[in-house]
Amino acid sequence: MKTAVYLRVSTGGQHSDNQIPDIEAEARRRGLVLGKYYCESGSAWTAGHQPELARLLDDLRSGRRKYDILLVWSIDRLCRGGIGQIFTLMKTFNDLGVKVVSIKEPWADNELLLAVTAWIAKFESDLKSQRVKAGQARAKASGKHLGRPQGAVDKQPRHRAGYLGRWAGKQTSAGRQARGPDSTEAE
Repeated sequence: MKTAVYLRVSTGGQHSDNQIPDIEAEARRRGLVLGKYYCESGSAWTAGHQPELARLLDDLRSGRRKYDILLVWSIDRLCRGGIGQIFTLMKTFNDLGVKVVSIKEPWADNELLLAVTAWIAKFESDLKSQRVKAGQARAKASGKHLGRPQGAVDKQPRHRAGYLGRWAGKQTSAGRQARGPDSTEAE
């Protein structure tokens, strides 16, 4: 059976390499043929921060790749958005003919246990967020500056993206700067 592998770590300081030995051992045990590894570093909480997961789904939908199984180290590697989000994601994979197999939760095909796991992942993520915010509030209350040091300069120039980049790049036909963000004129 053709198998895709999805690996994710939450921060750049972590390594998805820690997940690979378990993934490959499970593949050998099941006699699976490992295909593409989709690896990323980023939060599973915030939408849009999982471009590799989006690419995997796009590969499956477009027919560029066909997999029977998706191996993940743990369900919380896919998402931490709670029960609704994990069920939606699992249904999407199911509709595409792909069975999700979790190394750490071999019972993930049981909906009740999957719901409990998804709830725990979201709860754990929410607790971590609360602790970080409490620490930031305490530091700020004690007068500590949060964020970049004041006066810090980038070593390399930043590339403008999004609204600000589009606004800064707009030129009228006369070659002058287009309306700014405070303008009320319709575009």
